[in-house]
Amino acid sequence: MVKLPVIVGFGGINAAGRSSGHNGYRRMIIDALAEAEANQIRASLAALTGQLHKHGSNWIDAAGETVDLQDFIRSHGAELERGSLIRRVEKNLFDPDHLLFHKKASLAAANGEAFKFEIAKKQVPHPLPSGWSIHQEGSAGEGKISISAGENLDVLLRSYRSAKVNSAGQLPTGFDPATLYQSRNHPRGLQLTVFAASDAINSLGIDWETVRQNVAPDQISVYAGSGMSQLDYNGNGGMMQARLLGRKVTSKQLPLGYAEMPADFINAYLLGNLGTTGTNIAACATFLYNLRQGIRDIQSGSHRVVIVGTSEAPLVPEIFDGFATMGALADDASLRKLDHLAQDELPDFRRACRPFGNNAGFTLAESAQFIVLFDDDLALELGANIYGAVNEVFINADGHKKSIASPGLGNYISLAKATAATSKLIGEEGLRRRSYVQSHGTGTLQNRLTESHIISEIAKTFGIERWPVAAIKAYVGHSLASSAGDQLAASLGVWANGFIPGILTVDELADDVFTENVEFLLQHKEVGADGMDAVIINSKGFGGNNASASILAPHIVEKMLRKRHGATRIKKYKAINAAVSQNSAAYECSANEGTNSTIYKFDHHVMGRESIELSTTEINIAGIDPAIDLNLRNRYEDMCD
Repeated sequence: MVKLPVIVGFGGINAAGRSSGHNGYRRMIIDALAEAEANQIRASLAALTGQLHKHGSNWIDAAGETVDLQDFIRSHGAELERGSLIRRVEKNLFDPDHLLFHKKASLAAANGEAFKFEIAKKQVPHPLPSGWSIHQEGSAGEGKISISAGENLDVLLRSYRSAKVNSAGQLPTGFDPATLYQSRNHPRGLQLTVFAASDAINSLGIDWETVRQNVAPDQISVYAGSGMSQLDYNGNGGMMQARLLGRKVTSKQLPLGYAEMPADFINAYLLGNLGTTGTNIAACATFLYNLRQGIRDIQSGSHRVVIVGTSEAPLVPEIFDGFATMGALADDASLRKLDHLAQDELPDFRRACRPFGNNAGFTLAESAQFIVLFDDDLALELGANIYGAVNEVFINADGHKKSIASPGLGNYISLAKATAATSKLIGEEGLRRRSYVQSHGTGTLQNRLTESHIISEIAKTFGIERWPVAAIKAYVGHSLASSAGDQLAASLGVWANGFIPGILTVDELADDVFTENVEFLLQHKEVGADGMDAVIINSKGFGGNNASASILAPHIVEKMLRKRHGATRIKKYKAINAAVSQNSAAYECSANEGTNSTIYKFDHHVMGRESIELSTTEINIAGIDPAIDLNLRNRYEDMCD
């Protein structure tokens, strides 16, 4: 019997805000919400960004003054909204108007004389360059010497320039994960990991120690990573830059720069996990590749708990430069051209990403997203919340191609398989009437052509007349490895609030978009909480990394659980779940009141060799039940004597 991977917790952070409690999703559809619920989202943003917190029965602002919550929201609500989603790049990470770079120059003395200059002794290069000679002790005091250079002196002169791309899916204004725990010079991607994974674990409504005591240590797995690794100064970026900047490489930059470090941090500092770990790197499809690995663990029965996620912090000048040089980003000049603006007019940064419309490129973003999966039996046993389930994830390469960055045939296969798998489970009628697509929808010319054709052809093949298509990168940008995590978090929100977010940055579809049998949603589509039985999440990455996932709605999952486990078991589950739901609601309330619940257990219950007890039949770990079973089945007994 194949176990069902049930989504029992989720959390994260992106430009829309915190993912748990569907806060980030609701920020996307805030204009469709009732005023009271919209104000709750504004208050959540205020708490997230440190502008408000609750102390006792009073709300306190950043200045330490007691304020009326509703008055604060009325006066600051518009500002809170402006400080989220895609917008102009802020200066907390780097100054886009003052980017450091070096200009090559050749210095020579006038009138053909030797070039003379003074330099500190400790700055003299070794060996002494050809044509250099020490002339005399310097006149500027001890430690200085005078140099004569017989030839021209080649130098790098510090200079500055303005960024060509000034839009990004940046985390909400004022949110700083480094202040929420002892970050110890962690790269930003790992800071996001700690917050986002904490958010997912806290959303469970079940204490993690309870989870640990109900499954063997080797039945928990964590698959998490990044596509680009950690490229700011505290990670690989700094290690590569240090010598050029005249600084020293630190002992932390290399180990903290690894792409799989998000998983390692979760194991070491949040969970104390002794089970399976790793990451699957697949460019912009990384989240779904890790999800596929995770559901295989549960489906096979080898693991009962899986945490899957990605963390990407690519908002550094070098990555902007790389994608901009490829012509992949929506730069300011292209946006002005699209909107017929003068050279001195600012483009509409909020509308930088325009999937399936007349567009100029994608919008770079940062994000970390995590989900917690239980097998169906454990979900019922512990009374876990049910947010959906993962039916299947399909992965296909592109075959032979001219350009490593161009799309190929693989996504036709992965999306067709995900569609077929969805139909097998919810039926042809469910597929045609009650499913939709969370598209990759990057906002590039190439994507609007290729992905629209893929979706259109598959819709026609499966008899779908008007397949709804969403593209949430219009709100939060393209977070590379985390992009499918953003799509999944938004999809879970649809089953809570009943609106599929529309592509509001696009007034009309581009003329070359394939539209047969497809409904590209340019406005929010109200479908109701139970209106969609499944969503197909599509993801495409450089190199031919294509992944498509079939995700099931919670009402479908509950129906499946009832059929497998029976009404009596479901009744018992409902009774246990009442307390779990209350715990989840309590966490949501505390987070919205500004309480920091970030988990970081550095130097916490570190286990040594004294903590492990070995035998030929089992491994016992001090303080953890049950034991690890060594009575392993011989899978090849038919081939053995």
